[in-house]
Amino acid sequence: MDNINDIYTDVIMEHSTATYNKHKIENPTTSEHGHNPSCGDDITIEVIMDHNKIKDLAFTGHGCAISQASTSIMIDLLKGKTKQEAIELIQLFLKMIKREKLTDEELEKLEEATALKNISNMPARVKCAELAWYTMEKLLTKNDESKE
Repeated sequence: MDNINDIYTDVIMEHSTATYNKHKIENPTTSEHGHNPSCGDDITIEVIMDHNKIKDLAFTGHGCAISQASTSIMIDLLKGKTKQEAIELIQLFLKMIKREKLTDEELEKLEEATALKNISNMPARVKCAELAWYTMEKLLTKNDESKE
């Protein structure tokens, strides 16, 4: 049987080259650009919101395997979620990647994103894994600030 780390590596490699989440969306509700100068990762996330729900989500751009995989995994996890659910999942992911203690129940909510958990052992790669999540959080919360 495969070692659990091999399974995680397979998930990351599969998502890093997958293209089904990597495309432009026609008439997105909003978009947000994210850039990691230390690695050169550069992405733009586009979303179509239907009321309070993420109806469609995709990205364009380039970067290392970790950033591309993390972005694709995040899109799979957040598509179809409400804005609040998405923000909560983003915050859980960021806690996990910063080595904060999560319960098994919280880790389960992150689904395939747990494949990125061991990135926290590689400080130089943490920013690569976080880029999409911080960019998405900014995208989801930027309109809140303008309404206050």
